[in-house]
Amino acid sequence: MRPVAAVTLGLLLFMDAVRVLFPSLITIYGQAGDTPPEQLGLFAALWFVLPLSALLIPARWALIGGAGVLAIGRLLLQATDGGFPQLYVSAVSVTAGIFFLYGAAKLVAGSHIRPALPLGLALSQALHLSIGHMDLVWRDGLLPWIPTVLVAVAFAWAVLGVTETTEPASGRLWFALGPAILLAGMYLGPSALIGEGGTPGDRLWPTLALLAALIVLALAGTAGHPAQLAPILMVVGVWIAHDEGHLQVATLPVFALGLGWCLRVAGDGPAGRRAGGALLGGMIVFFVGTFVYYAAYDMVLGFDNAYVPLALGLVVAATAVRLPDLPNILPAVAAALAVAALWAFPQPRGTEGPGQAVDRDEFTLIAYNIRMGFGTSGTLDLDDIADWAASRKPDVVLLSEVDRGWFLNGGHDDLDRIATRLGMHYRFAPAADELWGDAVLTNLPVRGAQSMPLVTEGYPTGAQAQTVVVEVGGRQVGIVNTHLQEPELQSAALRSVTPRPPALLAGDLNLTPDDPAFQRLLTDIGLTDPLKNFGDPPTSPADGPVKRIDHILLTEGLTAVSAEVPKVPFSDHLPVVMRIRVG
Repeated sequence: MRPVAAVTLGLLLFMDAVRVLFPSLITIYGQAGDTPPEQLGLFAALWFVLPLSALLIPARWALIGGAGVLAIGRLLLQATDGGFPQLYVSAVSVTAGIFFLYGAAKLVAGSHIRPALPLGLALSQALHLSIGHMDLVWRDGLLPWIPTVLVAVAFAWAVLGVTETTEPASGRLWFALGPAILLAGMYLGPSALIGEGGTPGDRLWPTLALLAALIVLALAGTAGHPAQLAPILMVVGVWIAHDEGHLQVATLPVFALGLGWCLRVAGDGPAGRRAGGALLGGMIVFFVGTFVYYAAYDMVLGFDNAYVPLALGLVVAATAVRLPDLPNILPAVAAALAVAALWAFPQPRGTEGPGQAVDRDEFTLIAYNIRMGFGTSGTLDLDDIADWAASRKPDVVLLSEVDRGWFLNGGHDDLDRIATRLGMHYRFAPAADELWGDAVLTNLPVRGAQSMPLVTEGYPTGAQAQTVVVEVGGRQVGIVNTHLQEPELQSAALRSVTPRPPALLAGDLNLTPDDPAFQRLLTDIGLTDPLKNFGDPPTSPADGPVKRIDHILLTEGLTAVSAEVPKVPFSDHLPVVMRIRVG
């Protein structure tokens, strides 16, 4: 049916635009922290406040106009190559998407909206996972254009078939859509599939099967089936995520079914006379929830940001509260158990293999702050990072600012993407939370790996010191990988975690060689700074480096054979590449 297709595809294109706008706000407009948070917040809020003007125009204009701009914007995003065009095209596309959804809330029948919204969210996340959680908009070449054009054309065809209805969907459903988008982006992505020693790809097909079950639920559900089970599943799911920091594979079905069911039940209410206003209100909640949750990593809010998704989950659950209808709950329970059974089968686990010993006394190490994979132009350059690193034939790669599924950055697992392309095993060390931190990638034998949190005083973004011991030519070499957020305070703690020689300390220390804390670091631990003998190259900012804050420091027993700081545009930092001799 064309109205169902119009809303489903419109939500799909809207999610595409959101996953470009949010990281563009940080990397392009925000300049990765250089723009004051208040200014960044006001600029971002503008694009969610502008759609309130839809209340002043006919719903048909909002539907057709918003759909046209959204479709054109998606095509332009495929053609842009970062920079301010990417920022403004994605921002206008998000605004246009809200205009379109407002028109749909006013004009499309509830019988079409009830399956379309869960279907759109499920389809968006399923496609995102099935193509390696790296959206087509970030991919070059002709191939990504084919599905992009086909979806845009199908969307335009479907929108032209929408006719006005006298029974729009419940306003509760349209209001719930806003918080549901944030919850789906946070939890129905790669972050929920990260297990110790595993990769998102290990659980890809069960996850796609789960999303397919949600689609069937959206199309086949009736008013009586969910009863009180839907809000119960929703509350349980978000509470688990709140308690653990993110969902686990085993608990993903609980949350996913709860979310999809709540949307389905919310749509079974009476026809909404204020559905358009409810949609606009829900989108404001979506923006505020996103901004508050992720702002906690840059400013002190005075409360745990994990309560934000918990509160939004309770809001979505509240829209689905109904009187008990116990006989109709049984099919819902059976469906939930059937989907959960997918996780009972053994799944392949990998990425943390024993490594392969090398019969030589030298190894190549790369230390790189990748800024979540976003380059100087604001484009997602994970594949470029991996291909460049592979060209240096590294034995060890140390990464900082690794994102494993933040919706704010588009919901990508940077580590899995880079490690898979390099063909290397990894050890991840959480810092700010369970999804953001540092990592060691290597195929050398690893004899030990641990991470120690570093104390902060009033700085929200967490830091850690990751320690591993690798074997090179029969000798054990200690490696400390870190990203200091409060270097004056945290540098002193590194003395207690640095292994006995031969060892090295590397990463983004946010200290220049002239800083007193840097000199104390060298003296207290007994480190040398070999880059001084190789031209003392600056590493930051990448597009015009003036200072060296990224380092590879060596103890006795290690000697730098060569070192360089290549000028590559894949982050706001430059990488440090060093060939090191043991003994």
